[in-house]
Amino acid sequence: MHAPSELPESPTTTRRRGLRTTGGPASRPSPQPPLGRRQTVLLGLTGLGYLLVVAGVLLDTALVDLDWAVRLARPHERWPGPEPLLDNWVVAGQRGPSAVAVLVWIGWRARRLGRIRPLLVTGAALLLLNLTVGTVKIVTGRLGPHYAHYVGSPELFSGGTIFPSGHTANAVVTWGVLAYLAGRWRRTGAVLAGATACSVGLTTVYLGTHWVTDVLAGWAAGLLVLLSLPLLEPLVLAVERRLGRPPARTGPGGAGRGVPASAPATPPSCAPPPRRAPRG
Repeated sequence: MHAPSELPESPTTTRRRGLRTTGGPASRPSPQPPLGRRQTVLLGLTGLGYLLVVAGVLLDTALVDLDWAVRLARPHERWPGPEPLLDNWVVAGQRGPSAVAVLVWIGWRARRLGRIRPLLVTGAALLLLNLTVGTVKIVTGRLGPHYAHYVGSPELFSGGTIFPSGHTANAVVTWGVLAYLAGRWRRTGAVLAGATACSVGLTTVYLGTHWVTDVLAGWAAGLLVLLSLPLLEPLVLAVERRLGRPPARTGPGGAGRGVPASAPATPPSCAPPPRRAPRG
């Protein structure tokens, strides 16, 4: 009779552990997908929301009416009190100052871990942000509220670069990357990053530098970049291994590539046995 720890596993238990049930040796468990179900759903909903905002602006829908309603309300003139403070706070979304602040922490993090992954993830996120947001800006060519020509017009294809909001998208990605790399402080960092990105976007609407739809699209565009980072992890790991691979060392005289210089040219197990002295 078997002990409890030695009882054969049932096919159900074996399948749950990712093993083969045909009686052969255990196979490797299937690789974990880069995105879980919740992340996949969130990525899809964010992409759908982004497309709806872009379509709403291109088709001149009620979203454009909302833009003009907020623009004509002139919130910075109606409530001028917080304008000096918010005029400085919006710098948190500017690419240059925020990138410098973030790279200082990223560099410290990379040095502490002894890895270049934080730098590679940050670079990949910023590159993806510039490609996606920059493309939409150039294609739509939308003018900002301060340069609008006709009330009620979406102001598209006029040589502008206002849609989506670069301030907002950059705030989402820049501070969101810190949360992504924060380890055990990831949840706290996500809350702080979300609050920063939301406040920066709303501040641009208050100051009249962006339309409401610019900010909505900027939030969605930045969040899409963050949610796509796990899909880039295999590439980041491959680049890190290639850049961080130590150079191969050679033995004496250049022979034996990859063998330390102090290692003997012939393994001890292959050396000839010592001869015995003749008797007599």
